[in-house]
Amino acid sequence: MMPITKNRLVRPQAEESLDAAKLDLGADFQDAECLLISEVKVLLEAQYDTKKEEKSLDETYTKTLEYVQQFSRYTNRDTIKEVRALLKPTELEPFECAQLGNLCCSEFDEAKTLIPSIGNKISDDDLDSLLKQMDSLKKYQG
Repeated sequence: MMPITKNRLVRPQAEESLDAAKLDLGADFQDAECLLISEVKVLLEAQYDTKKEEKSLDETYTKTLEYVQQFSRYTNRDTIKEVRALLKPTELEPFECAQLGNLCCSEFDEAKTLIPSIGNKISDDDLDSLLKQMDSLKKYQG
């Protein structure tokens, strides 16, 4: 049983060391789907009216909605689908794809610095092309 501290569950210390740079995200994220912030925004906004009518808008929901509205890079659902379609055929892990979509790096070396697990999974030219296509989608979304 996990101990409870100030209304929060405290997980026992794991013996393993987690490291996102090596894609060591832990058991909780082993088979988890990684979403773009823009996708989370779409999901939360779709629930907003229902939650408002039911008066079930809690502080966590509201703050999360504010966060994703502020940091969402893609405002159009079609653009989000196109970004996903660009990322899908790559050899990158879902976590890496979500990070590329969320960070919107302008240069391949920036992307490889911020997401070191990418390493040599994709050539610099292919990554640069991918980033430029994503940037173009972001600039010209309707």
